[in-house]
Amino acid sequence: MPSGRGPTVRRMAGFKRVLLGYRRSDVDAALAKRDTQIKTLERREAGAVAAVEAELSGLSEMVIEREREIRSLGERLQEANERHDRNIASLAKVTARLEEIQSQARGQATRIRMKALSEAVEVSRRVQELSEAAEAPAGPPSSGDMERALEGIFEGLVKVEIGPLGDFSQLVGFEDAAGQIGASEIKVERFSEGRATLSMRLDEPVELLRELEQHSALDFHVRHTEADNLILDIDEDQNPGQQAA
Repeated sequence: MPSGRGPTVRRMAGFKRVLLGYRRSDVDAALAKRDTQIKTLERREAGAVAAVEAELSGLSEMVIEREREIRSLGERLQEANERHDRNIASLAKVTARLEEIQSQARGQATRIRMKALSEAVEVSRRVQELSEAAEAPAGPPSSGDMERALEGIFEGLVKVEIGPLGDFSQLVGFEDAAGQIGASEIKVERFSEGRATLSMRLDEPVELLRELEQHSALDFHVRHTEADNLILDIDEDQNPGQQAA
């Protein structure tokens, strides 16, 4: 039984009612418009999705390319580090070999210098002996010369024997000290078993011992002294185990 109330379905805006409902042409037009809007939205959505997918694809390719470059750079860096390590190891070996060669060369050069010096001193000694044999024998030193020698004052031609010398540089240093005190015609006449005999000329009286102590780096004491001859001994603790052969 009808309740007498009006229709409960809300009337759709824009549609005209007819006897049995809404006008079909209006409904079809609304549906067609809706379908057109849906297709437009779908096309827009498809375009947006395609653009996003294209962008994502481009980004993926960039990421893959960057990863490839990073991997290549990592491999090149590892190879460079390995080459660097090999070069360092090779350089260390070369350096060690050079140091060994330099040490051997220094030792060989020292032995050659010492041998040449010994030979030169021996030749000089023989020449000196022949020269002295050809000359008239000199008279004994005067008492005044002896007194001055005892006081450490020397003049004229003086021979100084010193030893034991640890190496060739000590002999050179002693020669330099003699030159600094004004001695001239300094010659090494003999060098054997670590002891050297030098001749020098002092043109004026010189306190030879005091001057040698001041200018020479060697510590020595006097074993024997004469007017023209002086024998000095170097303290043994200066050259432990280094006496020249």
